[in-house]
Amino acid sequence: MLTEFGKVFIFILIAILFVIFIIYFAKLIRPARPTTEKLKTYECGENPEGSPWVKFNIRFYVVALIFLIFDVEVVVLIPWALAYKNFGFAGFSVGAIFLILLGLGMAYEWRKGDLEWEKPKVTPPVLKKTENISVVNKEMAKV
Repeated sequence: MLTEFGKVFIFILIAILFVIFIIYFAKLIRPARPTTEKLKTYECGENPEGSPWVKFNIRFYVVALIFLIFDVEVVVLIPWALAYKNFGFAGFSVGAIFLILLGLGMAYEWRKGDLEWEKPKVTPPVLKKTENISVVNKEMAKV
């Protein structure tokens, strides 16, 4: 007798096997006639230029992730704004706490500098030679 987890496992296993079978079957029956045009990288109708291994600035990904995080939180606010009156003060206070936490998260990201497009470059500290160091070095050389 299968438990509920066993049924879910069998369902997932059948789904994975089905996908593998369909991909393999499609590979068997489709025609394989590669041409130079078909093997080209498609870039919205434009001819590709340069190397495909262009290094993007990590800032693009960070900004996109921050946008997704705050965008999903705003999606949660829309139903709350439409229905908070039905829940009275408790519903309002839960939404207010959520907005305060959202504001604190935004302030943290702003303070950390992740919302700036270009961060200032960090210059490593440099030790300057002074007379005291050269005197110590000369005395060490005598010993």
